[in-house]
Amino acid sequence: MKDYFYHLGDVLTAGLEDGEVLLLAFDGEESDFVRFNQARVRQAGSVVRRSLEIDLIEGARHAGGRVELSGDAAQDQPLLMGLLAELRHQRHHLPEDPYIHYATGGPSGDHEVAAALPPRGEALEAIRGAAAGLDLAGIWAAGTLHSGFASSLGQRNWHTRASFNLDWSCHHTADKAVKANYAGLEWNPAMLEARMATARRELGLMAGPPRTIEPGRYRAYLAPRAMRELLSMMAWGGFGLKSQRTGQSPLLPMSAAGARFASTVHLAEHNGRGLEPPFSPEGFAIPPRVPLIDGGRYGESLVGPRSAMEYGLPVNAAAEFPGSLDMAAGELPAADVLATLGTGLYLNDLWYLNFSDRSRARVTGMTRFACFWVEDGRSQAPLNVMRFDDTLFDLLGPRLEGLTRERELLLDAGTYGGRSSHSHLLPGALVNGMTFTL
Repeated sequence: MKDYFYHLGDVLTAGLEDGEVLLLAFDGEESDFVRFNQARVRQAGSVVRRSLEIDLIEGARHAGGRVELSGDAAQDQPLLMGLLAELRHQRHHLPEDPYIHYATGGPSGDHEVAAALPPRGEALEAIRGAAAGLDLAGIWAAGTLHSGFASSLGQRNWHTRASFNLDWSCHHTADKAVKANYAGLEWNPAMLEARMATARRELGLMAGPPRTIEPGRYRAYLAPRAMRELLSMMAWGGFGLKSQRTGQSPLLPMSAAGARFASTVHLAEHNGRGLEPPFSPEGFAIPPRVPLIDGGRYGESLVGPRSAMEYGLPVNAAAEFPGSLDMAAGELPAADVLATLGTGLYLNDLWYLNFSDRSRARVTGMTRFACFWVEDGRSQAPLNVMRFDDTLFDLLGPRLEGLTRERELLLDAGTYGGRSSHSHLLPGALVNGMTFTL
C-alpha cells in the first residue's frame, strides 16, 4: 500500500496550480474479523480498505475531502483528479482559516512495528478449544493497519503495525456474564487459556445468589477494565490544551488550582508503543511519550495542530485525546488483591459512565459484568448492579491504597469506519472507599 500511496501523492502533486499546497493522509487496513456465538464461529470475513483524506490549501483558504480507494491506480486517479478540481472550486467560496497549521519541514520516514500474529485458523482453533462448553459471544479482529502522510512540499511518512484483539463475554443466565479480552502484538495461546480459565472461575461464582448492598462507601478493587472506563472519562477533555485553556477540562482543579492525585499515579500518552502512527494527519512528528500526570501532578497537555497555532505551542499530539494511554504499575501483586482487599467489592467492569460534576471530575456509572462481594479475602457472591458517584480526585488521591504490579493491555474493539488502534495499558487499583448511591 505504501508504494501505491506515494505514487498517488506524486500524481496529485503534479496536478497542482501555482501557490497550492496539498496534504494527503492515508488510512488503510488488511483485517480478519470473526464473530463468535456460543463459542462457535458465526460470521467470518476479511477487509481490505484504503481511505484517503485530501486537504487543498492556498494561503489560509483550504477545502478537504475523503475518498475510498480501490487500489487500482487506473481506476482511482480519475476519481482523485475530479475531487481535486471540486475542492479547488469549493475553496474559492470559503473564508480564510486562521488556525490552519501543517508541517512545512517535517522529516520523512517509514516505520513498521513487528508483530507475531497467528494464522487465522490456528487462532480460531485455540479460541474454540479454550472456550469449549462456554456460552461465549465475541469478536476476533486481527491484521495490519497502515497510515501515511504525503505533502506537495515533499514530505513522505508511512507507518505499518499489526495486532490482534479478542473481545468476548461468557454468559451465565439472563444478564449475568463475564466480560474479558486478550489483545496484543505477540500471540501466546497459554495467555488466552489463562484468561479463559479466569472467566470460567468467575462464571462459577456468578451461579450463586446475588448480593445487594446498601448505599454507602465500600473498600473496592477496580480491575484494569474498570480502570479503563474511569480513565476514559478523565480523558474526555481532561488532557487537551483547548479544553484546558477554555476551562472545560475536568482536571482544571489540578492544572489551575494545584489539586493532586496520589504520588504513585503516573499517566502518559505512550505513542512509542507503536499502535498509533508517529505523525499527525498534518505531517507533524509526534513524540513517543508525553507525561500527562507525573507523580500525581498535572504534566503536559496534548497539543494538536490547531491549538498549537492558536496558543503558540509546539504540536505533540495528532488529537487532543490520548490514543495510547499508559498508567504506571504499582507494587501490589495481582495474586494478593483479594487478601489485601479483605472485605469489600471486586469490580471487573463499569459502564454507562458520565460526569455528574465535570468541573470537579465527579463521575457516576454502574457496576456490570462479574462484580463480586468479597469477605475475608474470598469472593462470596455476585453483586447486584449498583450505581456509584465519586470524584476521580478522591479515588486516585487520598483513597488510593495501591496499584497492581501487573498491567493489562486493552485494545479498543471499535470498528466504526475502520479498526481502531486506540489502546490502554493499565494496572488494577485498590481504593479504601468508593461511594455507591443506589
